[in-house]
Amino acid sequence: MKVLVLTLSLLLIISFAHSQSSDSTLTEKKVAPWFVERFKIAAGFFYVVNNTNVQVSITGEPGTDINMEKDFGINKTVGTFLATAEWRISRRSRLTFGYYDIDRSSNHTLTKDIIFGGETYQANATVNSFFYTDIFQFSYGYAIISKPTFEAGLLIGAHVVGANAGISLAGNNTGISMNNDYGFTAPLPDFGIWGGYAINNRLAINMDVDYFALTTSKFNGRVWATNIMFLYKLIDKLNLSLGYTGLNFDLNVAKANVDKRFKWGYNGPALGVIYSFGKKSWGH
Repeated sequence: MKVLVLTLSLLLIISFAHSQSSDSTLTEKKVAPWFVERFKIAAGFFYVVNNTNVQVSITGEPGTDINMEKDFGINKTVGTFLATAEWRISRRSRLTFGYYDIDRSSNHTLTKDIIFGGETYQANATVNSFFYTDIFQFSYGYAIISKPTFEAGLLIGAHVVGANAGISLAGNNTGISMNNDYGFTAPLPDFGIWGGYAINNRLAINMDVDYFALTTSKFNGRVWATNIMFLYKLIDKLNLSLGYTGLNFDLNVAKANVDKRFKWGYNGPALGVIYSFGKKSWGH
């Protein structure tokens, strides 16, 4: 995490220096695509298709590799609120922030024995299960290429993921009481590419792709994220967006005598409204 913060700070310093030196002297280059605004805030609906595997093992007692949708009957699809914000530090530099949460639970009769956190849940038992996640995303991007109709560059950022999964026997299993839940919160840095293209003066397409993998003595994981979005200028400062967002994680976390594996993907279409404001120091 310290490396990520230092790298972000270095990139910010470089971008400020670049904007002061080049933008002030090369006025003819102060041109950006129409969708580049000083500030943007967006809100929308994210229709998520989930695929989730969880495995919680106690030392000496390997856990079952559980597919939450198949083995526990948790809904594969769910709708959620999506919020993002963007600040254009300069014509070439941007900071972006995003947040959404996905909470799912179910009441289901098991079709096979399940071992979770050292406890065995027998086939035909009725269990309550849940899988809750909160995802915060932030990134810094710098446009290596910036033209009147398109831009492209590199980004560095992180997905801060909080996940919690649990199982408990439902009330009809009289005389038995078992309740297990396990979770984690982890910052997952990522690097990627991003870009945008103005198809005409009302329609544009933006995209970004991020990836990172990390291994330590107590943690290893990887994250792969994609986002493709079409923008339509409804009126000045107000755009509609339609896109496809994908986040895929594979995480292994070891703590004390517990090994936890979370492997899941959130993918689906997103529809939103984007409001722009703030004075720009560049033209279109």
